Amino acid sequence: MSSIRENVRKLLSEIPDGVSVVAAAKTRTADEIREAISAGIKIIGENYVQEAEKVFELIGKEVEWHFIGHLQRNKVKKAVRIFDMIETVDSFEIAYEIDKRSRTEGKVMPVFIEINSGREPQKAGVFPEQAESLIREISKFENIKVKGLMTMGPRFGDPEKARPFFRQTKEIFDRIRCLDIPNVEMRFLSMGMTNSYRVAIEEGANIIRIGTLIFGERKQ
Repeated sequence: MSSIRENVRKLLSEIPDGVSVVAAAKTRTADEIREAISAGIKIIGENYVQEAEKVFELIGKEVEWHFIGHLQRNKVKKAVRIFDMIETVDSFEIAYEIDKRSRTEGKVMPVFIEINSGREPQKAGVFPEQAESLIREISKFENIKVKGLMTMGPRFGDPEKARPFFRQTKEIFDRIRCLDIPNVEMRFLSMGMTNSYRVAIEEGANIIRIGTLIFGERKQ
């Protein structure tokens, strides 16, 4: 079985320049995360604030921390303290709370707008046609900076089936970038996971979120 270190080095050697890897560290230990960092990972992604808090205390700011799960309003205060980026903003209400807590912390929080590209009712994210209006609303906040988009896309066994959803999100990304909305910088497009990251990169992703390929299958 290959080690986390070997997995990271292989992945980093294969992806194009300009593409960043978020190591999706849900349920992973601080030791596992440290091994990934030692091999060259610079961004750690966490799905749960409480879980992130525990490993953050052990690892600290030697890497960048991205929140990649569904953020509840009652967790925003802690999230703003821990994370350098929140990738999953999908409502005015959660953006308002992030802005308020960021003001208290004296920081401007970079965020991505999460697009529900597959229009799946069980998933978070705004539908594609709602993205622009939400971004325009959020752009008025002084302690949030919209820096890009994120999508999960439906999960398929065949990664090719995810391509249309990534392509549509890239089209939204390009269109919003051309609008020159104040306080909005369409710089990052976060798409693709272990199964689909190659297709996502082909469709314009410059951030990929990789868990299993780095850490192996999660222990149940």
